[in-house]
Amino acid sequence: MVRRSVVAGCGAYLPEQIVTNEELVTRVDTSDEWIVQRTGIRSRHIAAEGEKTSDLALSASRAALDHAGIDASDIDLVVLATATPDETFPSTATTVQASLGMTKGAAFDVQAVCSGFVYAMNIADNFVRVGQVDNVLVIGAETFSRILDWEDRSTCVLFGDGAGAVVLTAEDGAGESGDRGVLSNCLHSDGRHHDLLYVDGGPSSTQTVGYLRMEGPEVFKHAVKNLSSVIGEALDLAGLEPGDVDWLVPHQANQRIISSTARKLKVSENKIVVTVDRHANTSAASIPLALNEAVKDGRISSGEVVVLEAMGGGFTWGASVVRW
Repeated sequence: MVRRSVVAGCGAYLPEQIVTNEELVTRVDTSDEWIVQRTGIRSRHIAAEGEKTSDLALSASRAALDHAGIDASDIDLVVLATATPDETFPSTATTVQASLGMTKGAAFDVQAVCSGFVYAMNIADNFVRVGQVDNVLVIGAETFSRILDWEDRSTCVLFGDGAGAVVLTAEDGAGESGDRGVLSNCLHSDGRHHDLLYVDGGPSSTQTVGYLRMEGPEVFKHAVKNLSSVIGEALDLAGLEPGDVDWLVPHQANQRIISSTARKLKVSENKIVVTVDRHANTSAASIPLALNEAVKDGRISSGEVVVLEAMGGGFTWGASVVRW
């Protein structure tokens, strides 16, 4: 027998304000056609003035706990993936912990940018596997609109704000690929590619927040190669093959990256959960946002194999294989 991290519930939150491509055309030199052709994005949600990452995370967390039928007092650990924390310290996770009324366990942030949710899932799964915790709240939450240069049309059109969360709970499994829960995780990073995707500020370097900077074509090339490779690794670890995948829930960065990765794996387009057209790139929040949508509308059902994958600044990249 082995301990498995089973997804007991999921939740999401998107800010009320929706900004369409047509609205962005009035702010920067771009067009709806240009954005859609290169990214597949048509609109994105933007946090209201004064609405913080913790606010988004809290709403998503409450929805996930409600869906799981678990009280916040039963949560042993909160792992929050974000690159846009409320403050330099303390962690945004502890803010969420306090707002939920939790007084036990631990809470901390994980910073792996767009790969953050996959990293957080891996960390949470390890805590469950070794028996240190029974119930974990895993969150991906971002307010990327706060670190965008709204005069840089190559980046400001790509991102949005939002939050998603899942509740993982411990269950015994047989240690086989047919078990429910997280079957495998695989993480990578390569710091040599820092200059291709980064924020040009920080407490230690500039004492400012800074803006996101990206070499898009180079990121695209690395993304397709790295993502298809890490998905293969994660499936091998789980004892599964691409043909066993029922649903691919990718990081929602760019429709062309999503489609190219699926083609390399020979995964049918109708098995891919896509929200990038309406959410844009919400960094660490994109996977749990897409996952929540596919669960709530009935696409993902019990017993199905779901693959989560992402790549972000660093570079960081990773994949998780979960049987629902």
